[in-house]
Parts: sequence; structure tokens; C-alpha cells
Amino acid sequence: MKVEARLAELGLILPESLKLPPGTQLPFPWVLVRGKRVFISGHGPQMPDGSLAGPFGKVGSEVSFDQAQEAARMIALAMLSSLKRELGDLDRVTAWLRVFGMVNSAPNFTRQPNVINGFSNLILAVYGNDIGSHARSAVGMASLPFNIPVEIEAEVEIDG
Repeated sequence: MKVEARLAELGLILPESLKLPPGTQLPFPWVLVRGKRVFISGHGPQMPDGSLAGPFGKVGSEVSFDQAQEAARMIALAMLSSLKRELGDLDRVTAWLRVFGMVNSAPNFTRQPNVINGFSNLILAVYGNDIGSHARSAVGMASLPFNIPVEIEAEVEIDG
């Protein structure tokens, strides 16, 4: 339980399972395991109780850079929570392979990579460089579901 000990050391708490807005149905799993590859569906920022976390809106207009970076950090915790529910043990992750970050961007906002650093920095702090280092993209989007400021998906490798 090295990863969970590290989370506790950093004072980080994993949120409960996502509570979807009323009337929303998502016909796919949050985490899909295929052999040693684990595909993690796009996650948004969550409060500890599992509800979607605000502020909502476009980064660079309604949402500040700092708020967006914190949203990306919250997404890392939400993703770790989903992984724990599916895998049972976060130490089963042997490599973070790929991260795809999407930022709900105002027209002239161009700091998407810096926003997604909130996610990457937390993963690196928890897993270290050997396991936590990952390939990554960060792009701007015209909108995101539920008007969240950031959405991130990922792929990890696990032990057999």
C-alpha cells in the first residue's frame, strides 16, 4: 500500500464514486481493463462526496488559470479513486502510459499544457518518476460536458 501511504502523507483524500447530474446516463465503464492495459475514461473534477466540482465554465474567462489547474489536480484524485475501485490496490499500477487533457478554453486561452500540469504533478508526486512519468497531450475545446473546465483521460499498465 505504498501509493495509499503516499496519498495520506500528502494529506490527499480520494473522492467517492461520481454522482451524475440528474437524468444523465453513461453507458460505459470508468475503467476498462484489458490484460495489462487499463483505459481510464474521461474524468472531471470531483468533490469528496463524488459530486462534480466547480467552478464551471471556460478557462480564461469564467474560470481562472489557478482554478483550472486545481480542477486538473482534483481529476487526478478522482481517477485514482476509480482505479482503486476497479483494481482494489493502486500499487498494481506499474506505469502511467498516456494522459490526454482537455481544457474548456476561452477563444484566446493558450496555456492548456500548464493547466494539465496540475494532474501530471500530482501523479508524479504520488507514483514518482519511474511509474508516474507519462506521455501527454493538452488541448483546448470549445466546450466540455456539464460545462466542466477540464476533462482528462488516461491509460496505465498494471501487473498481471
